Amino acid sequence: MKGVVFVELLAMADKAVGEDAVDRVVARCPLSTGGAYTAVGTYPASELHQLVQGFSKATGAPEAALQRQFGHWMLTRFSEDYPAFFQAQPDAFTMLESVEGEVHTEVRKLYPDADLPRFETERLPGDALRMTYISPRRLADFCHGLIEASLDHYGETAHIERTDRSSGALGIVDFVIRRAAV
Repeated sequence: MKGVVFVELLAMADKAVGEDAVDRVVARCPLSTGGAYTAVGTYPASELHQLVQGFSKATGAPEAALQRQFGHWMLTRFSEDYPAFFQAQPDAFTMLESVEGEVHTEVRKLYPDADLPRFETERLPGDALRMTYISPRRLADFCHGLIEASLDHYGETAHIERTDRSSGALGIVDFVIRRAAV
């Protein structure tokens, strides 16, 4: 997993609980890296899960809620760092549909060794979109937060239903996103 994800998780935690608390959590986690991450490095996804578990224990917030919060944080960072991706899309559904074909293509140009999740999208009747998250890293809650934040970014309201179809080591989660009638 690319280091930028770890760097941003620690930045979010630092803002939420402060540097001293982050240092204590990192010190308590059995991390092979010792908690030293660079944005361009590659690190085990298991360490991200360990850090989320550590912050959950330290704050009392459920891990799922922290992952969703982190999804919101990352979408904000993406929109600030790569505004052209967002300006090129007229709405959240179009943005979400562009992740696999456009966004991930650009990420692979910058980081050829990036092991990204896969996304499949399908427009459904009734102003809805199915987005399927496929990854062995099991970060569906993080993905859920990214979807929510995408909707927020475009000022849209929607209901999100999740169906977990994970099998063995592979996480597969369908998100059906239905825009609210205006």
